Amino acid sequence: MNARLPASASKRPANVSVRAELLDKAKLLGINLSRTLEDRLAELVREAEAREWLAQNQRALDAYNKRIERERIWSDGLRGF
Repeated sequence: MNARLPASASKRPANVSVRAELLDKAKLLGINLSRTLEDRLAELVREAEAREWLAQNQRALDAYNKRIERERIWSDGLRGF
């Protein structure tokens, strides 16, 4: 699932329950509930996808890092700084 969808992506209604006083304050402050929920949900999905990617690729990353520690990188002897 990719949370980076264009704003014009199709939308569908969803029922959510929110504390009445919180919803009243948000309306009073001009906070768009739909936009706020969508933005935060997209952020949470991106974070979950990043954690999932890292978990799926951790072995490969560890192996690469161990190889670099053992063999160093090709340009180690060329750097003058």
